[in-house]
Amino acid sequence: MTSGYGVFLGLDVGKGEHHAVGLDPTGRRLHDAPLPNSEPKLRALFDKLTKHGPLLVVVDQPATIGALPVAVARAAGHQVAYLPGLAMRRIADLYPGRAKTDARDAFIIADPARSLPHTLRPVDVGDDALAELEVLVGFDNDLAGEATRIGNRIRGLLTGIHPALERATGPRISHPAVLEILSRSSIKGEHPARTGNRKLKRAFFLSAFAALADPTSRAYYQRKRDEGKKHNAALICLARRRCDVLFAMLRNKTNYRHPETNPAPAAA
Repeated sequence: MTSGYGVFLGLDVGKGEHHAVGLDPTGRRLHDAPLPNSEPKLRALFDKLTKHGPLLVVVDQPATIGALPVAVARAAGHQVAYLPGLAMRRIADLYPGRAKTDARDAFIIADPARSLPHTLRPVDVGDDALAELEVLVGFDNDLAGEATRIGNRIRGLLTGIHPALERATGPRISHPAVLEILSRSSIKGEHPARTGNRKLKRAFFLSAFAALADPTSRAYYQRKRDEGKKHNAALICLARRRCDVLFAMLRNKTNYRHPETNPAPAAA
């Protein structure tokens, strides 16, 4: 079962994290460190070790707390086996030292996979729990890919708006504090938006509609309709005119004066 492998990875599985020891066919340690029980960390370690050759992942528990590394390894195309507890206890007596540590247990799992392949047992490929977990791993892959695409899109937008801001926040784009800042703060470029203030535009549009009851505003609106403009276009013209009047009042610091009508010429 172990012929042709370039790396024998022993995992002493745990709830929060595992301990991983990777050995090459000669027994040289390629990896010896704690390993968080998360799919990205597991996949990253598997990808790193496959650079040395085909990978065999060996666990001491293929179910419950060991189900995730088994599912991730199988989803990545690696072979998986497990070392039964009784065999592991007997093999442990052959190694020096009596202290039980995660690092020692992981080594005892990895080394027999290299030198005592008959002690290993294949993981049941028909296990329903593992099959369901592989489906969840597939969903997790999709979500991770979508998160990466969204993060890259945000960084692209930041680069186009303010490159310095992207350089400062880009590497930390997934940090909760950065996301909170981006969700609540407006980011302005060097030039104002060409679309203008939509809320202010709507306020002027509604005020123009209400001003149709005023004879002067109604006459201006009707003149625009007579020119062939539709209702909304005529209202926009009226709103723009009212905006010009307000600007003139602020510029000249004067109050609004209703335009006086010219008296009709006297008959001769």
